Amino acid sequence: MLSLIQSAVFIAIMIVAAGTDLRTGRIPNKLTGAGLAAAFVLLAPGGPAALWGGVAGAALAFALTFPLFAMRALGGGDVKLLTVAGAFLGTGRVVPALLITAIAGGVLALAEAGRRGVLLPVLFRTRQLAGNLATLGRTGERMTLASPGAVTIPYGVAIAVGALAAWLR
Repeated sequence: MLSLIQSAVFIAIMIVAAGTDLRTGRIPNKLTGAGLAAAFVLLAPGGPAALWGGVAGAALAFALTFPLFAMRALGGGDVKLLTVAGAFLGTGRVVPALLITAIAGGVLALAEAGRRGVLLPVLFRTRQLAGNLATLGRTGERMTLASPGAVTIPYGVAIAVGALAAWLR
């Protein structure tokens, strides 16, 4: 019964976050704060191992995504939502969730760039960005969400896809 409640709450959080990000371009702090609290409350009956697994999953998700926020490549709400996902998923499923999220985000970005008619410039900038990352900033162009011509997407949708795929596997 508890795992059914955990699933329902987790799925609801992801759907609400994706929908809100689509409508407003933001993921509210109230949602991520309540989501993190819900994860820990729902994990607590499983004992200390379950609770610490959630804490470790949240910490791992935060540690892997906060640097992207610091580089202005990912929004703060995205990092917080990924941290919530990490709390529910634990360390065993958070990395697959992040990988699926990255793929879903890439597909969404390509679709949005195509819709806006800027696919070729985005692909060229992606090459420059990859060069910048690969050489630790010595070559290429460092771009952020605020860079002119940046194509932003509602990444909460990609996060929901990745987190739910990892949850359901």
